[in-house]
Amino acid sequence: MSKSVILTGLRANNDLHLGNYLGALLPLVDLAKNKAGEYQINLFVPDLHSFTTPIDHSKLQQQIIDNVKIFVAAGLPLDSANVFVYRQSYIPAHSELTIILNSFTGMGEMNRMTQFKDKASGLGDDRTSVGLFDYPVLMASDVLLYSATYVPVGDDQTQHLEFTRDIAERMNSKFGELFVIPKAAKTQHEFFGKDQGLRIRDLQDPTKKMSKSDDSGKGVIFLNDSPEVARKKIMGAETDSFGDVQYDYATRPGISNLLDLVNLFGIKREEFIGQPQYGPLKTAVADSVCDFLEAFQRKLSQTDKAEIIKKLEASEKEMRLQANKTLLKVQKAVGLRP
Repeated sequence: MSKSVILTGLRANNDLHLGNYLGALLPLVDLAKNKAGEYQINLFVPDLHSFTTPIDHSKLQQQIIDNVKIFVAAGLPLDSANVFVYRQSYIPAHSELTIILNSFTGMGEMNRMTQFKDKASGLGDDRTSVGLFDYPVLMASDVLLYSATYVPVGDDQTQHLEFTRDIAERMNSKFGELFVIPKAAKTQHEFFGKDQGLRIRDLQDPTKKMSKSDDSGKGVIFLNDSPEVARKKIMGAETDSFGDVQYDYATRPGISNLLDLVNLFGIKREEFIGQPQYGPLKTAVADSVCDFLEAFQRKLSQTDKAEIIKKLEASEKEMRLQANKTLLKVQKAVGLRP
């Protein structure tokens, strides 16, 4: 590979929401448009990650294609020779490298992963899978197979990135230079800019981020919500009883979240600071979001599935070559190949 690799992926199951779009998808699309000549952009669908927690498997195939359509509707340049879009499970090296790295990973390391603890606490022992426990090792394989330097991660994935760096350094120390070590989290944030790790809050519980795994969906604006549904959610957003508009996440997260949203859609939040009523702010957010959804859903309806499949298959062919080259080097180092 002659170019440094930027790699990222979004789980295929569940519908993507406004927070995914503004905080992860849109910055990546902008990066692909502006940096594809300088970097290799790997955008993959982590379908193996998708069922580390319980899902409806009958919907997974459709969700995989639907999510790629969303990237295309957001402006991902499929015609770029430096942008690769692929399904994780179509590259067997992801699974094979994970099995190898498992034998060099400590139980204690995985037990310390806060995201595992958070997700497992909501499932119970009987429904907490080994796949969820092992998630960081598979993520490390996703990154290391392609010598990825930059991996945009939010705060909840920082531990996983640091584990990726640790396991790469451990293997390199034991067997020689097998892996390129991705940049540390601080450098990642500097590279991707201020929108890296952007966290849009839940409209009903602004103390937590907007999440596609939210059971009720009442505080989440999904990209397939109708404008009418989105407007109702925004107008019913949790605020407070202070009576004027101020920006302060410590004491007023609901209003602050709405101010961030309106700001992201091009209206300066300062226009609303100090206003004695919350209605105009909610209306401005609702109008902006509804206009966005109408335009985005129109683009989504115009995406070409055949073109997407063609891009996936071409990317997967190239990614198998790149991943297998790294995997063979590791297999030889650990004694699995002559």
